[in-house]
Amino acid sequence: MKTLLIVYHTMTGGTLQMAQAAQAGAATEAALTVKLMHARDATAEEMLAADGYLFATPENLAAISGLLKDFFDRSYYACLERLNGRPYATLICAGSDGQNAARQIERIATGWRLKPIAPPLIVCTHAQTPEEILRPKQLAADDLQRCADLGAALASGLCLGIF
Repeated sequence: MKTLLIVYHTMTGGTLQMAQAAQAGAATEAALTVKLMHARDATAEEMLAADGYLFATPENLAAISGLLKDFFDRSYYACLERLNGRPYATLICAGSDGQNAARQIERIATGWRLKPIAPPLIVCTHAQTPEEILRPKQLAADDLQRCADLGAALASGLCLGIF
């Protein structure tokens, strides 16, 4: 049985919707356990026990969220040299473009020697005012379907031994 670990943080619900859609997509694989964890609760032990990863974050001030960064800070050295070659993907709920957040995760994943299975999936809400940024998000069905498809692809690849 393979395990996919989805680590996320959300403030306005958009990233959680993305992570849950990916979880639902991955859950179509019977030979896979999907573990969805908030970044504050995830640990190095969960990373080491999983076969693949999906990191989901909002774009905060052109960066990954502080709690996802905290997760990486707490887990990084305990996992260093122990995750080499494992697959990962990234989900970003962005107000602007999400590219810097994607680069931050890519640099961390490169240090862990993880293998990206797809380009970062970025959903841009175009929220630019304080009110829009802080407003609870409701993502479009087509964006959530893209997240589900990514979760399903990662799950299938894990179960088939492709990655």
